[in-house]
Amino acid sequence: MRIAVPSIVPALCLLLCCAAGSAARAADGPTAADIQVRRDFETILDLWRDGRFEELYDRSYGSAGRSRESFLRKMSAADRRPACCWEKMQEVKVTISNAGTATLRARIGLEGTGTGTDSCTRSFRLRREDGVWKASLSDILAVAGESRKKRGRH
Repeated sequence: MRIAVPSIVPALCLLLCCAAGSAARAADGPTAADIQVRRDFETILDLWRDGRFEELYDRSYGSAGRSRESFLRKMSAADRRPACCWEKMQEVKVTISNAGTATLRARIGLEGTGTGTDSCTRSFRLRREDGVWKASLSDILAVAGESRKKRGRH
């Protein structure tokens, strides 16, 4: 028994150090890839807020069957747009599926026509193309208010 105890103690210390290192890495925060997804999505929100819809179209994907002109027309008439500053994006969680796809879940501040600032929490699908993260066109249009207009609700 005396021989086993001294060999167990170093093994337990090593195990505890490894577990503490894993917990510390998990608590370190977002990875560089997570930060890039978040920055690119903030750029998308800024383009949207500023009414730069042509550039926003270029920073989106999934436009099959939807022309640039159609997108510009829908965004110009949309009910909502992202809020500014600290209200723009909160409670962000990025999940990278692989090198080319990610999901960003966040509470997005929104300004509506005459309603002040509101928010919605939802997930946005993103795809990496040519080194830039692009948002799903359908996600943008849904938050902008297109789906509510289609159904006749305001």
